[in-house]
Amino acid sequence: MERGKITKKHKGTSSGGGDWEGREKNINMVQPEKHYKVFFLAVITLLVAICVAEVPLCHPRHKATVVKMDEASLTVNNELEAEMVVSWLSDHCYQCVYQPLGVVPAGPGPGIPSSVDFTVGTQHGITLQLNSSSLVSLEHCTVHFHFWEHGNYSLWVKNLNDSSVVNCSMVTDTETVNSYLPIMVAFLLFTGLAILSAIGGTVMGLDVVKNLMFRLGNSMETERLITSELGFPGRTVETATDTILPTPATPSRRLRSLDTFRGLSLVIMVFVNYGGGRYWFFRHESWNGLTVADLVFPWFVFIMGTSISLSVSSALRCGLSRFSLFTKAVWRSVQLFLIGLLIINPNYCQGPLSWDSLRIPGVLQRLAFSYLVVASLDLCVAWNSLDNLPVDAWWYSAREFLLYWPAWLCVIVLETVWLCLTFLLPVPDCPSGYLGPGGIGDMGQYPNCTGGAAGYVDRWLLGENHIYQTPSSRVIYKSHMPFDPEGVLGSINSVLMAFLGLQAGKILLHYKDQHSSIMARFLIWSLVLGIISATLTKCSLNEGFIPINKNLWSLSYVTTLACFALLLLVLIYYTVDVRRWWSGAPFYYPGMNSILVYVGHEVLEEYFPFRWRMANNQSHAEHLTQNLLATSCWVLISFLLYRKNIFWKI
Repeated sequence: MERGKITKKHKGTSSGGGDWEGREKNINMVQPEKHYKVFFLAVITLLVAICVAEVPLCHPRHKATVVKMDEASLTVNNELEAEMVVSWLSDHCYQCVYQPLGVVPAGPGPGIPSSVDFTVGTQHGITLQLNSSSLVSLEHCTVHFHFWEHGNYSLWVKNLNDSSVVNCSMVTDTETVNSYLPIMVAFLLFTGLAILSAIGGTVMGLDVVKNLMFRLGNSMETERLITSELGFPGRTVETATDTILPTPATPSRRLRSLDTFRGLSLVIMVFVNYGGGRYWFFRHESWNGLTVADLVFPWFVFIMGTSISLSVSSALRCGLSRFSLFTKAVWRSVQLFLIGLLIINPNYCQGPLSWDSLRIPGVLQRLAFSYLVVASLDLCVAWNSLDNLPVDAWWYSAREFLLYWPAWLCVIVLETVWLCLTFLLPVPDCPSGYLGPGGIGDMGQYPNCTGGAAGYVDRWLLGENHIYQTPSSRVIYKSHMPFDPEGVLGSINSVLMAFLGLQAGKILLHYKDQHSSIMARFLIWSLVLGIISATLTKCSLNEGFIPINKNLWSLSYVTTLACFALLLLVLIYYTVDVRRWWSGAPFYYPGMNSILVYVGHEVLEEYFPFRWRMANNQSHAEHLTQNLLATSCWVLISFLLYRKNIFWKI
């Protein structure tokens, strides 16, 4: 049962984007031992995902209680002489009105309770309110409790010695199921796998092991030549030394940390899109706040901006004209938009594509728009060469920022437009600057104002039938208005996110091979963005000037996620490109084929081995197993494509 949905039953009378640039074909050859090791680890990963399915055996479900995933059974026992109304309110619902749960009849006699069973959600804490059902509603008591999945609970309501005093007490009748145990086991198994991989890489790097592998390979190659190669005239045979010795590495300026960052974002995105084990923190937040699912798309947009900076600079150094690069950017954006609109449109879930209800916004559509705007800005301000800058100029110490002030000016203008539309645009029957979810939020005063100006602009510009019909706010806030999280106004802030990624790319260009300077500037930018976020939100979830909100892609959401992205990029850059402690595997491989993995996981979502009919579709463990296996399959596919030097570019 979804969050916040509550049903009842009576017992009787008394009884839950990536880098869109083209991929380079000349990629450094990886030693065979490393390829086999990665392939072996990929297979082990699939086995680990399957092992998670065994976790629920330790906690059998109570067959006496018919509840679904993220649900518990609550029996309300009423010993009062009056009928009682039970209402509920989720802790996750900000400034919401209580929702009716049901009515419990009066007890049939002194000391004899009447009982009614209810099903309650277990994802968040719940406050239960018990009132009399008379014309003058009298509150008996309120009980705050966090129910656990598949638990059986009893709420006893009775009078004490003083008949005017009502006592409410919650009792746990049966043992509950720890629904988080499967993900804890999966985390420990994958952590152990990563540790074993690190130990194996260290052992394989020892000189003794290298010499042993060389000798073993040399002897095997000699035997192969004797048994299979000799006796064929006119055929040239390589010597054992020529075959075994690694090919001299080709110099490459490609930063593995960027592909690793992109791949990490993409792998998490695939996992949460496939369901994330049906855990609430792997789903998008209902309104204000952040979950794991809310992190990955902005990070993908961020690293796309970084790649734009590097690719445009490389193309200009090679002598390509800005006009040709602009036309290429336009064509790529058109392709991305059409792929998102016509191939992976979610309306296919409702049958053949209907033009009357075609959803126009989407993930790839937003990536296309952000890519086109940021690439165009960079083509206007990028320098053909960064080698001859005057080192004694006053702006030299901040050259990665000041040299591109016209682009920054354009972004500031765009943000001013967003702020004016968001806070000043008149929205019918809604207060100016409204940023709430509508529905039962804000004490039910603005039920049709979901998203404020952002929702109004989408409905006016695109039409209600062409935007997302089931926003995440409907689960907790019971909103019924269509609202698109990839709408028009939010696209302005996605441009800002990509542009901040572009700024990270400028730092990499201007301080090439100066690792300390690069990381220091990343940290400074992260600190500045963090301060901006703290100011906008007042360090609170709902009380700030502009709360963190993924549905709106609010300004604080962008600055916060950019702050996190820079911190994560510093960590990956240091471990992968500076210290070379980590090769970036396995995330590096999907990061090299991001378009194929994203489109493929959307198109093939309903096919085996990405999905199958489960024995118990109300089990977190089975969903987690299926989602981990499906995600691991795409990591393995991307690795095999990398081995074959196959990359899909547009």
